Amino acid sequence: MQLEVLGVGGAGCRIADAVRAAEPTDHSFLTDVFAFDTDERSLHGTVIPESHRSRYGPDDIDGGLEGDLERGRTVGRAYADELLESVPRPTAEPADAILVAVGLGGATGGGTVPALVATLQQRTETPVYVLATLPADREFDAAAGRSGSRPRGSADAPRPNAAANAMATLERLDGVASAIITFDNEDWLRPGESLRDGRDRCNRELATRIAAVFAGGGDSEGPVAQTVVDASDVRRIVGDQSAVVALGYGDQTVETSDSRFGLGLLSTEPDVDTSEAVSAIETVVRKGIRGKLSLKCDPETAARGLLIVGGPPAWLNRQAIAEGRRTLESAIGGSGILGGDAPRPDGDRVFAAVVLAGVESERIEALRAAADRTEPAD
Repeated sequence: MQLEVLGVGGAGCRIADAVRAAEPTDHSFLTDVFAFDTDERSLHGTVIPESHRSRYGPDDIDGGLEGDLERGRTVGRAYADELLESVPRPTAEPADAILVAVGLGGATGGGTVPALVATLQQRTETPVYVLATLPADREFDAAAGRSGSRPRGSADAPRPNAAANAMATLERLDGVASAIITFDNEDWLRPGESLRDGRDRCNRELATRIAAVFAGGGDSEGPVAQTVVDASDVRRIVGDQSAVVALGYGDQTVETSDSRFGLGLLSTEPDVDTSEAVSAIETVVRKGIRGKLSLKCDPETAARGLLIVGGPPAWLNRQAIAEGRRTLESAIGGSGILGGDAPRPDGDRVFAAVVLAGVESERIEALRAAADRTEPAD
């Protein structure tokens, strides 16, 4: 499927950068990537082409909103239409879905994204998914992050309103976004690691999962998937009712042959033992379901699930993939399951991408409790 990505605010633009970098060279799935921010310096820090970057808002907020979500909402409502008209969209190749990336703890992205998504929903019938990172406790809890001595304005400056901003923005996205794909910074940052030190690694982890899900199965110029996962399948699983979505991922290196003949029209494939292929797929599926999710949750709480198994075609054992789908069905305790394969002839890894839609998470409840202990953003 073809995906358009809009990064909003500092965190959202960095995520958009990471998704762009994660696009497989032999399997394009991005139509366009755009970056929107009130901070000119932040925009210059992205690798997104200048023609696809837009600084917005009055001049007196260049440099950011310093956590003022109410001001962010005012700016977002005022500039949502202008942002969508400031960049060259739509492209000649229409997207199957639009992904809006944002860090929920901030005021720029958090203030703008609900208005931007609402405007997009009015303009297009294309699903608009939000890719949202949840703030880590160390960002707003001085005791947890020992952040009291950090200067305001630095990348690791304390953000006391981060939890309140995140919950207020989630509430405004409910009923507006088609689905909300979540990534919890608290769970993915290492003990003692600052957000500045860990955010690029976390963004790469998130981007890997996005690419695995949205790149779909099979390239028109290469092997075609036995069961293709397309835009309608993703839409069927994540829905259009603002479901909270968690992503799982597992991969494993496998043996491949890089031999080529003539002009590269023919290639040799390794003789893969069936038991080895089955074992590899079982391993990555298990990691995808029971390993570290983008948002910590019990898979049993999911209303629906999607499984994509990819890698070198010789390793994609059809029986093992079918068994993986049954494993996911058993894990979520329901029948709302879809699955498919994604041949990657030039790769050397077998992977499993898992989408859990409509999940419940104690982490969101913990952030809501933290937000209640601070001054409300409203």
